[in-house]
Amino acid sequence: MRPTELVRTVSALLGTRRPLYLWGPPGIGKSTLIRQVAVAEQLTLVDIRATLLDPVDLRGLPRLDGGAVSWCPPSFLPQAGRGILFLDELAQAPPLVQSACLQLTLDRRLGEYELPSDWTIIAASNRNEDRAGTHRLISPLLNRFIHLDLEPSLEDWQAWAVTKGIVPEVRAFLNFRPNLLFGFDPSLQSRAFPTPRSWEFVSAAMSQVPRDLLHSVVIGCVGDGPAAEFTSFLRLFQQLPNIDDALQHPDTTPIPHDPATLYALVGALVERCRTDHSPLPQFVRYASRLPEEFGMVAIRDALSIQPSLAALPAVQDWIRNAREQGLFLRP
Repeated sequence: MRPTELVRTVSALLGTRRPLYLWGPPGIGKSTLIRQVAVAEQLTLVDIRATLLDPVDLRGLPRLDGGAVSWCPPSFLPQAGRGILFLDELAQAPPLVQSACLQLTLDRRLGEYELPSDWTIIAASNRNEDRAGTHRLISPLLNRFIHLDLEPSLEDWQAWAVTKGIVPEVRAFLNFRPNLLFGFDPSLQSRAFPTPRSWEFVSAAMSQVPRDLLHSVVIGCVGDGPAAEFTSFLRLFQQLPNIDDALQHPDTTPIPHDPATLYALVGALVERCRTDHSPLPQFVRYASRLPEEFGMVAIRDALSIQPSLAALPAVQDWIRNAREQGLFLRP
């Protein structure tokens, strides 16, 4: 299930109050997607890292109440309101912690504690085949969840990245080399490998690290091979047509022919659309001269950060034609 599908599915299932379990490889964005659902649905999110718990942490501490012993539940368990209780990295937790979660998941209780009715339990972890330190989940616990599998999607990641300020060089490179969005191979036991999360690290590093040191930092984020390709791709940005000229003279500025350069150009053009004073009609005129697939990416991503583009007649015509051809994939 791709990220946008998973977000829709989780949102739809919240009303059932059934526990949900998200499975996916490391760095794919499981935790981020749950936070996204919580924000969209205006829910409180309580994020519990199961790997940091001891069994007694969930049950709480005993106290003597008259002649009987009662239990004081931990303060991080919700007492009221509406929200998501997120048990992250549950499969990485030892079996005794998993057993402590069993009653909470099955009965929505832990001893004398009861989970409020408007809260949903969601768990997430890596898969056993990822060799990421997971324990085998006890079967009674597995059977309490609705299980959902998450897989990476370049289109979904690009839609997220363009609104979150991921630098155009990274977005353009992954358009050019989509297979490098995610490249985790558990058999290689690499320290660094490309994932949606590690490319976000690269984006953050680019604004802080001097260019002569950047290659080593990118290796530390995504590994040797992807870092070498990305560093080579960065050189294309130095050879792009002048973006100011392209926007001032959209009908005459030359269009490059090399696909890698075109992806780099699209990333740089879309970035100019972030400012309130960007010349949007000129952007559309220049983008419409690009080869069809590159024009589609440019206008689609620009619409994500400048919805006012949709009011331009040229864009409305473009959207209509693209939809008729099955090219425009997002509303």
